Amino acid sequence: MAATRRKMRSGTVLLGGMGVLAATLTACGSEPDERCVDPVTHEVLPDYECDDDGHGTHYYGGRVSSGKVTSGSFDKSAVDSGGFGSSGSSGG
Repeated sequence: MAATRRKMRSGTVLLGGMGVLAATLTACGSEPDERCVDPVTHEVLPDYECDDDGHGTHYYGGRVSSGKVTSGSFDKSAVDSGGFGSSGSSGG
């Protein structure tokens, strides 16, 4: 009976380790949030406003507060996606 209990414990550790590995790999490839916003007021707009006919512009990263974005950038390359081994801060 002790051998069965020991096997179950090691299986739990293995499954837990796989979950951590999966979360790490997902974080490595994550992209910053992309939102459609008004370039002057920084108000969040519906996605269709960023089409060719709309007046919206894509905004990357940041936070939304009271319908406006802050702490991100219109330049996707300036935004840190928070992946593995990253450092630095967001542009804005």
